[in-house]
Amino acid sequence: MSGHILAIDQGTTSSRAIIFGPDMKVVAVGQKEFAQHYPASGWVEHDPEEIWSTVVWSVKTALKKAKLKASDIAAIGITNQRETVVVWDRQTGEAIHNAIVWQDRRTAGLCAKLKKQGLEPVFARKTGLLLDPYFSGTKIAWLLGKVKGARRRAAKGELLAGTIDSFLIWRLTGGKAHVTDATNASRTLVYNIEKNAWDAELLKLLDIPAALLPQVKDCADDFGVTDKKLFGAEIPILGVAGDQQAATIGQACFEPGMLKSTYGTGCFALLNTGDKLVRSRNRLLSTIAYRLDGKTTYALEGSIFIAGAAVQWLRDGIKVIGKAEQSGVLAAEADETQSVYLVPAFVGLGAPHWDADARGAIFGLTRNSGPAEFARAALESVAYQTHDLLTAMRKDWKGGANADTVLRVDGGMVASDWTMQRLADLLDAPVDRPTILETTALGAAWLAGQRAGVWPKAAKFAKSWSLDRRFKPSMDAATRKAKLAGWTDAVRRTLSS
Repeated sequence: MSGHILAIDQGTTSSRAIIFGPDMKVVAVGQKEFAQHYPASGWVEHDPEEIWSTVVWSVKTALKKAKLKASDIAAIGITNQRETVVVWDRQTGEAIHNAIVWQDRRTAGLCAKLKKQGLEPVFARKTGLLLDPYFSGTKIAWLLGKVKGARRRAAKGELLAGTIDSFLIWRLTGGKAHVTDATNASRTLVYNIEKNAWDAELLKLLDIPAALLPQVKDCADDFGVTDKKLFGAEIPILGVAGDQQAATIGQACFEPGMLKSTYGTGCFALLNTGDKLVRSRNRLLSTIAYRLDGKTTYALEGSIFIAGAAVQWLRDGIKVIGKAEQSGVLAAEADETQSVYLVPAFVGLGAPHWDADARGAIFGLTRNSGPAEFARAALESVAYQTHDLLTAMRKDWKGGANADTVLRVDGGMVASDWTMQRLADLLDAPVDRPTILETTALGAAWLAGQRAGVWPKAAKFAKSWSLDRRFKPSMDAATRKAKLAGWTDAVRRTLSS
């Protein structure tokens, strides 16, 4: 059997298809961006049909570039933007509304209402999550309540709901499989992560019929086969994981205490806690890192909503750069005597603050502040937010995330040497950038490849991880302390209450 594996990486701003060879190296990539829709302040939507068409286009493009046929692919692994949800017609596969994106804040009122009823501890105990618009459950509840006839149709069994992986698998298999994996399920706010099952009490609280939801499988499992008409041959789908969990796997963080952080649109740090479900006392999330052979591995997660999106804001919003990669160069030219702080709460603040009503702010501007200072503030905001996450993790996890913890990083922002050096400086910890930066897709590919029997098991796969560069902290303690104090004050001023 061919050792070629196809990873579908359906992200927030683009869909990608990456073909990995038997040596686990990238052979070809197909990628296509799609539109972001902002129908109201704090609302973010995607067109499910555009997501679907960009995925199909990307797969066909990758196959063409690699000069391979569908029959040459041993298996497909899928990774996806996690909390984004779609509700679609069981018969036609057509969505009843645009997908509601993970960044969307429209259900803040519902979350506040549930909190006021004293229900957040119930959700937290069962799901490891907090009541925040970020998660999928309240989005599904909104769709059922706001789209005309949706609740009636759902009750009659005419509709299905799921995260993007479920929607894609439904389409890829020609409507034969309504499935998801444990990692995506764990982000819905209605999945009991101790019992590994949809939770009847939580579904009732959000008025979501259980019949809407997909079957939950291991991350490496049989998810169905693609319709032959799509790519010319059936391809088994054998691996699925939400993007941050897939990156954790791709970074080979298989041992308790290992830590990775992905810098894409947002930033997400995951700490492997093994078979122990650690309950955070510092407003981090307890989540499923992966489930293999029926065995669940848990993680602590810190979620930052705006990371690379701050660089996009520099480029598209205030137009101080023409290309994203210019941000690090410009930041290096900034006046170090200026203390300019950007708190990028464009869609609220995530962990450890969880303030849905906070909005972005800039502090410390002077007449001399210009594009370079804005660029530095945007990039430093990512490092400061990561520091807040790791500080919380050190308090929650006594078995790891100590001061000498090595942080494995991936995502588009890590290509910037300046950003990674500043990250190491402000964390006062080493930052390891791997040779392969496509760790999210690699994680999904590994799940499928080892399930297909053409790629190695975890231990051997972990040995293949290779270092591109280690960034070591070089900032003096006094400067670090002063900078962090300024950040803490800026965040305090930004919080909504």
